[in-house]
Amino acid sequence: MKKLELFSEQFSSFAWGIPLLILLIGGGLYLLFISRFLPFRFFGHAIKVLQGKYDDPNDPGEISHFKALTTALSSTIGMGNIAGVALAISMGGPGAMFWMWMSAIVGMSTKFFTSTLAIMYRGKDSNGELQGGPMYFIREGLGKNWKFLAIMFSVFGMLGALPVVNVNQLKQAINDIILIPNGVEVTLTTNLIIATVLVVVTTIVILGGLKRISNIASKMVPAMVILYFILVLIILGINYGEVPKYLLLIVSDAFDANYINEDAVFGGVLGALVLLGVKRGAFSNEAGIGTAPMAHGAAKTDEPVREGLVAMLGPVIDTLIVCTLTALAILVTGVWETTSDNGVSLTASAFQKAMPGYGQYLLMICVFIFSISSLFSYAYYGKKCMAFLVGAKNKHYYNYIYVLSIVLAATTEFEVMINFIDGIFAFMAIPTMLSTIIMAPRVVKEIKAYRNRLKLSE
Repeated sequence: MKKLELFSEQFSSFAWGIPLLILLIGGGLYLLFISRFLPFRFFGHAIKVLQGKYDDPNDPGEISHFKALTTALSSTIGMGNIAGVALAISMGGPGAMFWMWMSAIVGMSTKFFTSTLAIMYRGKDSNGELQGGPMYFIREGLGKNWKFLAIMFSVFGMLGALPVVNVNQLKQAINDIILIPNGVEVTLTTNLIIATVLVVVTTIVILGGLKRISNIASKMVPAMVILYFILVLIILGINYGEVPKYLLLIVSDAFDANYINEDAVFGGVLGALVLLGVKRGAFSNEAGIGTAPMAHGAAKTDEPVREGLVAMLGPVIDTLIVCTLTALAILVTGVWETTSDNGVSLTASAFQKAMPGYGQYLLMICVFIFSISSLFSYAYYGKKCMAFLVGAKNKHYYNYIYVLSIVLAATTEFEVMINFIDGIFAFMAIPTMLSTIIMAPRVVKEIKAYRNRLKLSE
């Protein structure tokens, strides 16, 4: 296990170097500039699209704008918001949250461009069905000479879609919140029982395909966000005097890096903090990774820009709102300085301190829903990647890989799983961002055409 931990750590460090940071953040800034800060100018219009004011049941695609967003959010709003934020603070202190904010703001433009391309260049799978996602917009938009990027994305996408972090942290939450406090000894057997239950639930849903996944996600995601939102607001209300202090500390520590315990990167500890924030931001909102365009590419619309505008709301909801709430809950309760916990256990400590006796159980409900909804969406992503590589008729074989990964994740250390996913996400981002930057001028033309069609003001 120690060798596996070391290998996963080296793999993650190799993947998250300066070139990837330039590609994700530099590329995102480039997209923000050439669109003339479209995410901010068209934010109100994006809300109207999400509300269904432009929906047409006769448009091509499988699901509505709202269901596309909730399906995408059901994978991004999950352990990245509970375990990922907690890990960022335990490793980097309050300042890590600031750099997660920055990655989300830049990520809005990235999500817009990638999801617009997912509609502009939808392609047909081997069954002749219309599909969206980086592998299709690379193949359809850039041609056969660039197909190696589409294959690269699909190979790493199959691995990145494995729910190893969500399952691992759900298992940890069940152990720390329910089993251990009630005197149950945590063993390999108890972890396997948890894995078996998750396998049964996941199998029932994923066999129903995208429509069942999106129907469930469209009901679960809003409910779980509201529940989590209320619980954290209660914690902040109890500790309201501490909130301004920690908001200021998030900003000041972003440049002082007083609390980070990582090795220096890019010449200093501030570089390490920036990298940590961007990495955890990518894990949280997945902007530039390429997962969301697979969900948004299935939306019922013939207006690419419209779906891009809906997609860009993802990082706002996911990172700027939900992750910030988690960070403040951990900070104002003081558990980040008084416990050695990380991941979901640190967030559970915050809930327990603010609401003794029942806080951790309320968090357990949120963790369960977050994790289960993520399990459904990731299975869909993985099958799409496999269908691209070996044909749609063979995509069901991915279910077996997926189920085995649930068992593996429930019996493996958290550090191994998070490093594995970090590294895989990095290799997914390379083809997604490269192809998006190359085709960005085409999206800019599409923005102008869309604005003219709807006579939208600047």
